Amino acid sequence: MTTIAIDSRTPLWLDCDPGHDDAFAILISALHPALNLLGITTIHGNASLAKTTANAGSVLEAIGRPEIPVYPGSSKPFSRPALHAPDIHGESGLDGTDLLPKASVAPITDKNPILAMRDALLAQPKGTPWVIATGTLTNVALLFSTFPEVAEHIAGLSIMGGAIGNGFTDAPMSKLPGEETRIGNVTPWAEFNIYCDPESSEAIFSNPVLASKTAIMALDLTHQVLADSEVQSRILHGGSDSSKEPTVIRKILHALLIFFAGTYDKVFGLSTGPPLHDPLAVAAVLSNLNPEFAKKHPEQAIKFDDKGGERFAVSIVTDGTHGQDVSITGQLGRTLATPVEGPGVAIPRGVDLEAFWNLILDCVQLADDCNAARA
Repeated sequence: MTTIAIDSRTPLWLDCDPGHDDAFAILISALHPALNLLGITTIHGNASLAKTTANAGSVLEAIGRPEIPVYPGSSKPFSRPALHAPDIHGESGLDGTDLLPKASVAPITDKNPILAMRDALLAQPKGTPWVIATGTLTNVALLFSTFPEVAEHIAGLSIMGGAIGNGFTDAPMSKLPGEETRIGNVTPWAEFNIYCDPESSEAIFSNPVLASKTAIMALDLTHQVLADSEVQSRILHGGSDSSKEPTVIRKILHALLIFFAGTYDKVFGLSTGPPLHDPLAVAAVLSNLNPEFAKKHPEQAIKFDDKGGERFAVSIVTDGTHGQDVSITGQLGRTLATPVEGPGVAIPRGVDLEAFWNLILDCVQLADDCNAARA
């Protein structure tokens, strides 16, 4: 990985709900030499706020970056009860290993998390910072509605969320019998992050200032990025020498992937491996979706396929009630994307898989190096 000068790093703020795939998003955000992670806000979603906050601190501790500040955010959507995903992520939100350390640094609770986001982002030069959202969008919607100047100030907003369907890509949402036409992962129509707080999601996508700065990593893309057995082995062993004892962080990340693979096989019949959704939202900052980075580092920029600049107007269905019965939920949380000429939301249909996995593996090695330096 090429060395990048500290003063040319891209500043970013990560809003997340760890979460097995969020752990890999934190890994890249905190360790990639082209990125400057300003802080993390946690959000309800994969587990309760208390658990996602503890998980964020544990992951930072495990990768050797415990000093990065963590702020507990919203414990529920703005106008709905909170939902969680124990069927996918387990009761803790990060089931699958007992090797994760507890955080040595407590989360910051004496400053409003939305204000912390605002202050950190506005302290960066205008047009440089990014906001990355890999969970429910309550915190991020509050940020832009409370402090509209932040939308003008940031360079980009990258979101893991949404599902387009209807042949947008050929990635299957499920391989279970009778689910061939499924669009979403939490209901037949909706993706989990958007469904949890559809009102906050709609507030973001209806903001005209944000549209041209926003990219979303929808299930149509993320279900192409499967952490198969080869990826799992490379994360555990690094190179080809499987006789060498893996480091603790490699054991942790491998165990998380194995648990994640098991739930995706059980719930969706995806036996190849689990989709690694959330790190794609971070990878967008290191790609052609970030023109500034791609211009400075053309050889390193990961290539996302946005059909040469294809853009969309995005809206979210907010009619319906959370529940198990589709007659109650309806199409609540469905992502509706309409092609537009000119400014709009980027929804890439593909990604350079080899470059993406190399990014993950490089950052795992950086975690090894960081921990070795601390030992």
